[in-house]
Amino acid sequence: MAYPDKTNTEWWRSAVIYQVYPRSFADANGDGVGDLRGITSRLPALTELGVDALWLSPFFTSPQRDAGYDVADYCAVDPLFGTLEDFDALLAAAHAAGLKVIVDLVPNHTSSDHVWFQEALAAPEGSGERDHYMFRDGKGADGSTPPNNWQSVFGGPAWTRVNRPDGAPGQWYLHLFDTSQPDLNWESEWVREQFRQILRFWLDRGVDGFRIDVAHGLIKAAGLPDYTPPTGGGSMGGGSMGGGAGEGTVTPPPPPYWQQDGVHEIYRDWHAVLAEYDGDRALCGEAWVGPLTRLADWVRPDEMQQTFNFAYLETPWQASALREVITASMDAFCAVGAPSTWVLSNHDVVRHATRLALTVPSPQGEGLGPKSLGLPDPAFGLRRARAATTLMLALPGSSYLYQGEELGLPEVIDLPDDARHDPTWFRTHGTRSAWPVSSGSLFAWAGLNFL
Repeated sequence: MAYPDKTNTEWWRSAVIYQVYPRSFADANGDGVGDLRGITSRLPALTELGVDALWLSPFFTSPQRDAGYDVADYCAVDPLFGTLEDFDALLAAAHAAGLKVIVDLVPNHTSSDHVWFQEALAAPEGSGERDHYMFRDGKGADGSTPPNNWQSVFGGPAWTRVNRPDGAPGQWYLHLFDTSQPDLNWESEWVREQFRQILRFWLDRGVDGFRIDVAHGLIKAAGLPDYTPPTGGGSMGGGSMGGGAGEGTVTPPPPPYWQQDGVHEIYRDWHAVLAEYDGDRALCGEAWVGPLTRLADWVRPDEMQQTFNFAYLETPWQASALREVITASMDAFCAVGAPSTWVLSNHDVVRHATRLALTVPSPQGEGLGPKSLGLPDPAFGLRRARAATTLMLALPGSSYLYQGEELGLPEVIDLPDDARHDPTWFRTHGTRSAWPVSSGSLFAWAGLNFL
C-alpha cells in the first residue's frame, strides 16, 4: 500500500469536518428555525469539540421545497437563515477560531423558481434560454409521451410537460429529482460560465471549499437512451458501491444519467478556478460511484480534492467487511495521491446510531417510520455508534461528522405524517420517504440547539 507523502500539508488531507444543517442546528432569533447567527454563536463549542472545518448545508435563497437543495439564487442568503452580512460574520468568526468553512453547492439542478428557468419557460422552443436546461420534444405524433422512460429519484417520471403561450402542450423538461428541480444542461458553455462566476463569488468572500451535491450526475449520455435500473440498484448510484477494489468482478455500466465521463472535464475546470486563489481550497464530491477504483477517478490530482466514501458508510457492522473496505479505500485513493474520506452519517442517510442496530436493513434513500420493520434497540445502537465513530476517527485521512453525531443522536422514528415536508413523501403518495426521519432532516425539528 503506497501512502501519500507526509510532507503534503493541505488541511483537507487530515481534517475532521462537521456538517451543519442550518435549519436545525441553532436558532438565534427564536423563530423556530436555525440560522446563520445561531451557528456563529455555537462556534466556541465546535472549536472545543476539536473539529477542523464546517460544512454548511444550503442556506441560499430557495422556496424550500427540498430543504434548500432547490436553489433560486446561488449568490444570496435565504431570509429564513439571515443575510449575506450574517454569512460574512460567520465566516470571519470561524476563521478567527481556526475553522475552515465549506459551502454546499447544488449544480445538477436549480429551483423552478430560479430566474434562469423562468426565462426558459417564457422563451420559445429551441431558444438559447431553453438550452440552459434539458428541454426535449415528446415522443409520438402529438409529443404526449415523455422523451424516455427515466424515473425520478424522488418517485414518478423524471419528465414534466409544459404548455406553450397559447396553452397548447409543449416540450418536456428533465428533473432527476422533484418537478420543482429542473436539471441544468451542462453541455452548455453558458451554464459552465455561470458556475465559474458562482464559485468565484464565494471564493472572493473567503470560503475554503465546496461540497458538490450530486457530483456524479451533471452529464447525461448522448441521446438520453431509455434505462431500466436493476432491482436493488439504489436510487443514486445505480451500480454497486462495492467495498472491494473491484478486481475480478464485473461492474455493470452506470445509468445514462450518472457517472458519465464528461463530468471530469467540469471538475478539472473547477480545480483550475480554485487554484487561482491563495490557500488550500477544496472540492468534495457527493459521488455515488462504485467500485472504489472508479470513485478514485473523481480525486485525481487535477480534479476534486475529496469525495465521500459511501462504500465505507454502507458496509455492514462486521470486522472482516470493515477491514476489506478500509484496505480497498486506502489502496484506491492512495493510488491517485488523495486521502480517503470516512463518513457514517449525513442528512441523506439513516443516522448510524440507528442504522447499525436495525434487524432489517433500511434501503438507501428511504427513511424510517413507526411502521418500518426491524426497528432498533436504541441502547444497542448507541454502543455500536460509539465504537464506529471511534474507529472512523482513528483512520488516516479526513472524517466527516454529522451534527449531533458526537451526542449519539438516533433517528426520530415516530414523527407524524402531517409534519413531513419530504418531496418523496408527496410524490409517492405517502408510501416512501427519502429523507431520514432525523433531527437534522425535517422542518419539525428546526430550532433544536445541538450545542
